Amino acid sequence: MKILTVDDSKLIRRLVKSIADSLDCECLEAENGQEALEVLEKEAASVDLVLLDWNMPVMDGMSCLKAIKADDRFSEIPVMMVSTESQAGRMVQAVREGAASYVTKPFTREDLAQKIIEALGLA
Repeated sequence: MKILTVDDSKLIRRLVKSIADSLDCECLEAENGQEALEVLEKEAASVDLVLLDWNMPVMDGMSCLKAIKADDRFSEIPVMMVSTESQAGRMVQAVREGAASYVTKPFTREDLAQKIIEALGLA
């Protein structure tokens, strides 16, 4: 299984990679939505899950989510929003745009691992 983590925080990307490693998943990284789309251009066929932050420079997570869901090559890849945006309206908006699930920061390692397991259908 392969996960793409998209976050401008190197610390969060490192944490997600550590969790992915513990689940025997490969982890690709991008610092913003534009980089995520570039990674997907090359790796879409093998990416099983995208973890996407909302607030990033260059291209934010919502714009990236919309681009992923609008592209037939990527639209079937589940996207989990992982963000400090905790307002109910933001969560509803993300789900309406195609996010499979939503995790708010801060989160525990165990909570995120469980959400990844569920999103990958490994539960």
